[in-house]
Amino acid sequence: MKKRKGILSLIAIVALMALLGVTTTIGLGKGHSGAAKNINLGLDLEGGVSITYQVKGDTPSDEDMADTIYKLQKRVEQYSTEASVYQEGDNRISIEIPGVTDANKILDELGQPGSLYFIAQTGSDGSENYTRVGTTGDAGTDFQLNKTIEELQEDGSIVLTGSDVKTATAGAYTDSTTGSKENVVDLEFTKEGTEKFAAATKVAKEAGQSIGIYYDGAFVSVPNVKAVISDGRAQISGSMSYEEADQLASTIRIGGLNLELEELRSNVVGAQLGEEAISSSLKAGAIGLAIVFVFMCCVYLLPGFAAGLALLIYTGLVLVALNAFDITLTLPGIAGIILGIGMAVDANVIIFARVKEELSSGKSVKVSLNAGFQKAMSAILDGNITTLIAAAVLWLRGSGTVKGFAQTLALGIVLSMFTALVITKVIVYSFYAIGIRNPKVYGRVKEERKPINFLGKKKIFFTISIALIVLGFVAIGVNEGKGNGALNYSLEFMGGTSSTVTFDKDYTLEEIDQNIVPLIEDAVGDKNVQVQKVQDSNQVIFKTQTLNLEKREAFNKVMADNFGVDESEITTENISSTVSSEMRRDAIVAVIIATICMLLYIWFRFKDVRFATSAVLALLHDVLIVLGFYAIARVSVGNTFIACMLTIVGYSINATIVIFDRIREELKTKKRGTQLDELVNKCITLTLTRSVYTSLTTFVMVAVLYIMGVSSIREFALPLMVGIVCGAYSSVCITGALWYVMKTKIGVKKAGRK
Repeated sequence: MKKRKGILSLIAIVALMALLGVTTTIGLGKGHSGAAKNINLGLDLEGGVSITYQVKGDTPSDEDMADTIYKLQKRVEQYSTEASVYQEGDNRISIEIPGVTDANKILDELGQPGSLYFIAQTGSDGSENYTRVGTTGDAGTDFQLNKTIEELQEDGSIVLTGSDVKTATAGAYTDSTTGSKENVVDLEFTKEGTEKFAAATKVAKEAGQSIGIYYDGAFVSVPNVKAVISDGRAQISGSMSYEEADQLASTIRIGGLNLELEELRSNVVGAQLGEEAISSSLKAGAIGLAIVFVFMCCVYLLPGFAAGLALLIYTGLVLVALNAFDITLTLPGIAGIILGIGMAVDANVIIFARVKEELSSGKSVKVSLNAGFQKAMSAILDGNITTLIAAAVLWLRGSGTVKGFAQTLALGIVLSMFTALVITKVIVYSFYAIGIRNPKVYGRVKEERKPINFLGKKKIFFTISIALIVLGFVAIGVNEGKGNGALNYSLEFMGGTSSTVTFDKDYTLEEIDQNIVPLIEDAVGDKNVQVQKVQDSNQVIFKTQTLNLEKREAFNKVMADNFGVDESEITTENISSTVSSEMRRDAIVAVIIATICMLLYIWFRFKDVRFATSAVLALLHDVLIVLGFYAIARVSVGNTFIACMLTIVGYSINATIVIFDRIREELKTKKRGTQLDELVNKCITLTLTRSVYTSLTTFVMVAVLYIMGVSSIREFALPLMVGIVCGAYSSVCITGALWYVMKTKIGVKKAGRK
């Protein structure tokens, strides 16, 4: 790179940093596009709309409630992946959607949840089930029902219900003959619905009848049946705008519920974690980044400075991308960004460690830079792609928190690779081009380190790991035996109590966080109290773990004695978990599929299933140890638990890939007479600096968050710190040893057969 080009490149980098700085702090244009303040925040960080429905009729069964909650969860995710749906009392369902402030608009768009029926035109007795009352068009409103729903169910005229519809979407159809376009609604039925609809359309076609779609007391569409439909897909067409088609599709989707619901109340609520959680997280992030920046400069000198600049650009790009892709940021999402920062630092550490190795062998700065970037490429790509695969599976298969975490994780991974492999490279080569070529400023050149005998201590490491895992299971068993629950499940997993308090003044969130929440935590023994302010009122909703009579009285006493609240005006309701059993199942299935995909990718890239197997075993090792920590420390297990575990998995697999990449490289150039254990020890030693530095920088980011955060933030950061330490330990002490044991044991057996 010529000097002039180097100067221009540095100017471009400075301009990019300035642009990102202005964009994220102020924004562009009248709408302040790209500003950090415009990022969609989750209900835990910002607040949103809370809607409560009540079931019509008798008290529903647990099965019907669970089914309805799960289906509503899937539907409200169109507004935000972080929307939550949970049961309140025996017959109420609450929906919380972050980042919106217009409850009426949401209610209009969501539709009134009710029962949807597909009704054949003629009953078994030959009478007509519905008749046209108008003379224009073929809209559903031109028809009236002649029998009650109960009568239609008895005579078999109801051929399908909303639960038989898998999905309904609006679209446009172009006639291949005439070229005319019309808006349509595409339907896809379930397996049972496919069979029912095939039979119904066959009868309707033969008799020249229609099948009316009846919802919540009125016909929404009465399409004529033109053909027998047996493939489970149908299309509703007619003279309607796209907005009408979209509304009809929404109505059909919402009508697939097992229960009929009516709106009970709707409120605009404040952030669950309060303003202090946001401000402290931002300060912690800024301080953590500053510490990492200084650390990189001290350790890697000029390249470290380049990496620090690239890290600032990475942070700016993440903030802009969160805006651009309309991603909702929550506390678990912050975990994904922290992991992205860790991996961005990691990529730079891998590169610069390689550069220092080349410099120590006596090569020139230019040759060392070229070799460093080239040799680090495979480890960076494999590590990031492996984690990206996991993020993609979690996004496709997960729901709620898991999907939101996967979005921010994938975004962070892509941008971290870009900044490490492109931005850092441009900056470093630009410095070289303008004349900064002294080897001393590109890293302290040291003599090659003598390999540490890690494998010689593998029995000790294995024993420690097994002991820690067993200790965790013992703690789980003891907790269960005492009746305290295996883990300290929060209200997201086990449900809890929602207490609505009307104060005599309008407290700010900061006042609630500082003066009220600590008193509640002491009174009820829950360190993860969630707070929501109801807009335009003095009402505050406190969500805690389930309170028995004694704890409810303690809660009421705190309110009465300290804030003059009339205890008779405090309303409490038991609420269900916001993470339903179906969502847990989705998360587990997503993690299993992601693990299998990672295993297959590592197997494919390393051409040895033992690499993949040992990597997955190390992941299991990390997860079990952190799970044991949750049991021993009684840290609250909630939404952040899922994000914490997934972060640890992504972090650990990346660290393992780096070591395996070095083993793969050394195996290709292995000298005759070199023992396999010596080679593995050498590879672990060569990557030890990277493992320590990356773990340290990521640990610092989370530690600052722990020190400065509110109690709920600390309960998230503490196990994450344990996971980071555990991931570093397993990658250095366990994975290489596992691979070596499997390689030598399996290899010996195969040789014996020959």
